[in-house]
Amino acid sequence: MTEYTAPIRDMQFVLNELVGVDRLAQLPGNEEVTPDLLEAILEEAGKYASGVLAPLNQSGDQQGAKLVDGKVVEADGFANAYQLFVESGWSSISQSSEYGGQGLPHVLQSAVSEMWNASNLAFSLCPMLGSGAIEAIEKHATDELKETYLHKLVSGEWTGTMNLTEPQAGTDLAAIRTKAVPEGDHYLISGQKIFITWGDHEMTDNIVHLVLARLPDAPKGVKGISLFLVPKNLLNDDGGAGTRNDVRAVSLEHKMGIHASPTCVMAFGEEGGAVGYLVGKEHSGLACMFTMMNHARIGVGIQGVAIADRAYQQAVSYARDRVQGFAPGVDGPAAIIHHADVRRMLMIMRAQTEASRALAYVASAELDYALGSKDEQLKQAHMARYDLLTPIAKAWSTEVAQEVTSLGVQVHGGMGFVEETGCAQHMRDARITTIYEGTTGIQANDLVGRKILRDGGRTLMALISELEAFEGQLESAGTSMVTINNGYREGLKALVEASQWLKTKGLESPNAPGAIAVNYLMLMGTVLGGWLMARSALAAQKNLKNAGCDENFCHGKLAIANFYAEHLMPRTQTYLAGVLAGDSSIMAIPAELL
Repeated sequence: MTEYTAPIRDMQFVLNELVGVDRLAQLPGNEEVTPDLLEAILEEAGKYASGVLAPLNQSGDQQGAKLVDGKVVEADGFANAYQLFVESGWSSISQSSEYGGQGLPHVLQSAVSEMWNASNLAFSLCPMLGSGAIEAIEKHATDELKETYLHKLVSGEWTGTMNLTEPQAGTDLAAIRTKAVPEGDHYLISGQKIFITWGDHEMTDNIVHLVLARLPDAPKGVKGISLFLVPKNLLNDDGGAGTRNDVRAVSLEHKMGIHASPTCVMAFGEEGGAVGYLVGKEHSGLACMFTMMNHARIGVGIQGVAIADRAYQQAVSYARDRVQGFAPGVDGPAAIIHHADVRRMLMIMRAQTEASRALAYVASAELDYALGSKDEQLKQAHMARYDLLTPIAKAWSTEVAQEVTSLGVQVHGGMGFVEETGCAQHMRDARITTIYEGTTGIQANDLVGRKILRDGGRTLMALISELEAFEGQLESAGTSMVTINNGYREGLKALVEASQWLKTKGLESPNAPGAIAVNYLMLMGTVLGGWLMARSALAAQKNLKNAGCDENFCHGKLAIANFYAEHLMPRTQTYLAGVLAGDSSIMAIPAELL
């Protein structure tokens, strides 16, 4: 497996040119956020990712996590890697300083998280879920629970999980059966949860589970769900981990990928009831859960970016070394990187990866701008933009990862189909990213239903207005941007037409929103990717005029933006056709005849 090298130069470019480090530094508490600080953090994170996590990726995949004598034992090397992760302060980058965090921007957390995911996706899932638990507890729990648990979660001394899914209740949370019975100052939790990522391990002396359950008097449906904090070990008087709570991992799933990440079946209350504490108000668990889910969705979008970049790095390295056949302009047998079709695949991989990175970072930064804005109207606008971009950053980036990792295998040819090279692992690992934390279809329906139709399209139209205004910047840039502008114009036109159809005809049939949602999301993701690639091209062109500019990097940015405009933006026409077709042919065949 090719060594991993963090793409720090491109990360810096996106943070500086598209996110705007200067704007981040103007937010309260971010005064020390400078390009030099970001560079230093990214450099150190890259060393940890390539030197510590990456060497464990393939061995962890081969060994996997195991359930031994009722305990989940992680793959060799993971415990030491996690200890170094905690000691280096990586778990607390964007967490509140009130609980020991560093209080740095969320978008910086996204950047370093990309490195963790690219170097070792299975390992990175553990701290990602902990971050989601921290956010939910900080936003919804009592002050007592915050003081008791957040300091050790933020430091990484303890880890956290989300316990939502049950055998009969996947996406349909209304079907949850896990019970919570009041008893004094706590509740007794009983039931079973499945697909619990890092639900148990031996890397820390405690794990904080956030569990959805129903109270005895709970109304039916999602309005009857409450959220509870259930520690693996109950606490001693000094706040340390004490006796074992009534919660166990009873089995591990045998999965297609991410083998080193234990996916547990968790049993609560088999010996009388697991002690849990209410987070938020009774029957308000759904709102608390979405705090975790939204955090996780951006995190999974970053996973898509990361695994795509890892696959690209390995494919381009192999293509430089693999000699086969002859190519125009090359004397003698040529490395396959000189073959036009291989170059086509590599360009698709790189363009899609860079576009999805830009979108994920820009989406993540919207949360920083929302939380840091003192102006209430501006705060709401940034939060609305963050909410709008979240399902796209999650679903489009992870769908991109499916294509990119598949092309990575294709570039390797027959060697890609065997496990020895390691690129098959990237494809296997990437496959879950379009499924967990809400499938692509769920994200698309969320985008169309909750984020667009619910507010009459106001947030969408504000974004489209910005996209239309940007077209003028491309036009004024002159002949060097003609190709990019032509592709951008056609893609934007398709998005506007699809959005008009959604507004005028999207509710004419009850099946229409669901039928067109994925095509609409993919259309929007492709256009936003093209927008950010075009912005990158303008920035690169400007930088070429500066002394000390990395000319190879800037010329590469221009080439990738031109390729995206010519080869990827035309996909918007296919997505548009799918939207305009509506649901008639999709629903034409009765279910029993399919």
